[in-house]
Amino acid sequence: MNITRTAIENALRTISLPGEGSNLMETEAVKNINIFGDEVIVDLVTTNPALQAKKKTEVSVMKVIHDLVYEKAKVKVNIEVNAPKKQQSASLIKGKPIPGILNIVAVASGKGGVGKSTVTANLAVSLANMGFKVGVLDADIYGPSMPLMFDVINEKPLAKNIDGVSKMVPVENFGVKLLSIGFFTKTDQAVIWRGPMAAKALNQMIFDAAWGELDFLLIDLPPGTGDIHLSIMQSLPITGAVVVSTPQTVALSDAKKGVAMFQQENIQVPVLGVIENMAYFTPDELPENKYYIFGKSGAKYLATDLDVPFLGELPLVQSIREAGDVGRPAAMQSETAVADALTEVTRAVVREVVARNEQLPPTEAIKITTMAGCSAVTKK
Repeated sequence: MNITRTAIENALRTISLPGEGSNLMETEAVKNINIFGDEVIVDLVTTNPALQAKKKTEVSVMKVIHDLVYEKAKVKVNIEVNAPKKQQSASLIKGKPIPGILNIVAVASGKGGVGKSTVTANLAVSLANMGFKVGVLDADIYGPSMPLMFDVINEKPLAKNIDGVSKMVPVENFGVKLLSIGFFTKTDQAVIWRGPMAAKALNQMIFDAAWGELDFLLIDLPPGTGDIHLSIMQSLPITGAVVVSTPQTVALSDAKKGVAMFQQENIQVPVLGVIENMAYFTPDELPENKYYIFGKSGAKYLATDLDVPFLGELPLVQSIREAGDVGRPAAMQSETAVADALTEVTRAVVREVVARNEQLPPTEAIKITTMAGCSAVTKK
């Protein structure tokens, strides 16, 4: 029996790949046909990686050659899988800087209750008072507090058409632009979302917003080291991170983990430094006295041990809490000891950002892949 290439091609025209309407020859799935006497080798390429689909194709090719060409032919089928890469939606493209924003600073804490959001709000107002253009992204999806702290709890971001694309316009107060999930939920409504939903909401507030020109975008991260943190670092090239802690041992232990997260080999977001909040208490009637309720200089010692800058300490003062509760950050109170402390800490943050930009290359966003139920983090 003389097996010809034409006969093989005609036989292959009678079948198609699983899920394909056209036959093997029309779809150019057949890459090569070799004939050695009664031996036939067919090389195919498919975009379907399923083992079942590959096996079905192999059986179909062997059967059609046996039925239509030569029933005793020795048929070998080699199938190569060439699956196309999944394309991301344009609104969810990650890892790109936002045009017009010069520095993105993440404010983090190892645990809740250390005053991270209060520090973020006051850093933002202090920067604005210094003449910088500032924005705040409230990334604490499950406990947004920025609308309250900036006295804009009843405000809603407006929509603006920019180059044919609808963008959210951040709410603005005290010279600071602000976006928070709190603008889109009721004050007594719990946000019960899984990680992917929270990540999508964050991406919309990042990339679908008209931030305009900013010197600093501060990102108020939720406590801990988890999915939201990875999503933010995957979405944006973070200039640097500030870690907030109180002096007590349990807070310092968690703050150490926060620093370690940013310094992880495959993340490498520069740590601008550590801020010690609630460092001491000074009563109004004894302004010269300092009472170290949670311990003394714990965050300062931690910064030294971890070889990261210490950005300063903020006192435990009732006026800071009261100012945050009524939506007027304490940094707005000029010529007070609290405002002076906030200004010094803010200057230290600016100083470290300038030094970081002079000494280090731009930070790259990280790439997150999932393997066997766990996340692997790599640099893009």
